[in-house]
Amino acid sequence: MHMNYFIKFKKITLYLVIVSCFTSFLSAQNSKKFPPEKPKLIVALVIDQMKNDYIYKYWNKFENTGFKKIIGEGAYCRNTNYDYIFTQTGVGHATIFTGAMPSYHGIISNYWYNRTKDIKVYCVDDDKVKSTGTKNDFGKKSPRKLLTTTIGDELKLSTAGNSKVISISLKDRAAIIPGGHTANGAWWFDTESGNWITSSYYMDTLPKWVKEFNEKNYPDLYIERQWTPILPIEQYTESLEDNNKYEVGFLGNKITFPYDLKTMRGDSKSYELLLSTPFGNTLTKDFALAAILNENLGKGSYTDFLSVSFSSTDYIGHSFGPSSIEVEDTYIRLDKEIAHFLEFIDTNFGKENVLVFLTSDHGISEVPKYLIDKKIPAGYFNYNYAITLLKSYLNAVYGYGEWVKTYMTQQIYLNRILIEDSKLDLEDVQNKVAQFFVQFTGVANATTATALQNSNFTNGINEKMKTSYNQNRSGDVLVNLEPGWIEENSEATTHNSAYTYDTHVPLIWYGWKINRKTITRKISISEIAPTISTLLNIPFPNGCMSEPIIELTE
Repeated sequence: MHMNYFIKFKKITLYLVIVSCFTSFLSAQNSKKFPPEKPKLIVALVIDQMKNDYIYKYWNKFENTGFKKIIGEGAYCRNTNYDYIFTQTGVGHATIFTGAMPSYHGIISNYWYNRTKDIKVYCVDDDKVKSTGTKNDFGKKSPRKLLTTTIGDELKLSTAGNSKVISISLKDRAAIIPGGHTANGAWWFDTESGNWITSSYYMDTLPKWVKEFNEKNYPDLYIERQWTPILPIEQYTESLEDNNKYEVGFLGNKITFPYDLKTMRGDSKSYELLLSTPFGNTLTKDFALAAILNENLGKGSYTDFLSVSFSSTDYIGHSFGPSSIEVEDTYIRLDKEIAHFLEFIDTNFGKENVLVFLTSDHGISEVPKYLIDKKIPAGYFNYNYAITLLKSYLNAVYGYGEWVKTYMTQQIYLNRILIEDSKLDLEDVQNKVAQFFVQFTGVANATTATALQNSNFTNGINEKMKTSYNQNRSGDVLVNLEPGWIEENSEATTHNSAYTYDTHVPLIWYGWKINRKTITRKISISEIAPTISTLLNIPFPNGCMSEPIIELTE
């Protein structure tokens, strides 16, 4: 009898344990935050001129809430590259947001030559619009020269215009191109007035919140500061000494901390100096957060899109080089800005409701002088000297004439009208120019437009040239310099090659439906746009030729 009661007691106890466990499981599932079908907001963080190796180089200096957080809790594509030759800001942003190569999206360079009008063209200039928010012409810009749609365009088309698309950067081209043709707003910084401005392409007057932000005069506060190292100077062990001969610095000679911005600015009313300090990134972040709040991004029934491009890293890198304390200090400070941004997103939306991706528009070459001193092949290509000799050579071969229209960022534009009137074969002239140019020290390749049009290159530098080549906008001869070589200019160093120091950039995904993982296979930067399109079940941008990142979409 007692045994039966004991058995019944055990069964009841086991039942209660099972019920308790099941109840706990349901409770845990109910409390767990599952991501919605679509994110409330997509945020693109583009860091101008960020080499992928900066992640590892400065890792021990980063806090746990910035770059470390987004990598530790997100998906890190460690081998992401650009697949064209002219790695520049306008080109990079166009490729990120269209998923197309320059040959299709048309932004082949920041500047190119218009043969029909015989003028130099800037990638976002537009004389048909007016400045909004400033009295000067700095706002006369639009995305009309971009030939394809962007992620934002496709998002708005797929929601009948109900999604909001906003784009922000100190640089006009880094604000305008990511927003696409249908953006609700694109704002950039006017160094003359110190205001965030836009153009009549988007709106005729600034929104109330932008006016109020401008009235707070944050640039005045930042430009009267001192830029001093955030850490003791001896802790910047990843960089060269503060005082070294490889930096151009401010005003061509100021290369050591501290930088008294107020004194350096002097009587100038311009805010140009602010761009080349970490405070430019702070100003950008603050304006981006204000945009999220005041535009009510992520608060509606449709997915919204925000692009934020941090430009100060590029200005500083050009002046001081990638091995400088100034660059290291800038990234340590940027890490804090990223941390603040992520905290804002997590607090106001919840990580599971926002999809964030972080990348860069290009990398940067090491300062050639430094490489030379280390006995590494490098140098400065004097293109003015080379073009002068080329003109003399063509005069000797074909007779006196203006055979070369212009040279622009490693592209040679010939006078096609003169060549045709002289009854010369364009391909023969192009070949002679290429063969002559490749003889200069520092030139690795010179490839003709005709060859790029008629040949199907599938690898090597000619493939990178072909993806950069647009028949209506590119030059007659495209020039590739040797590794470590840059065009001679007034900066410490620059970027504009297909070598890994210019093409290898970070790509990190965080938030909505993103699981922690590391992806080591080679990924093209053009895969970002189709990945987002696939995740949102919307069409790819109309010039996109790439596939989505399967590890994120399967």
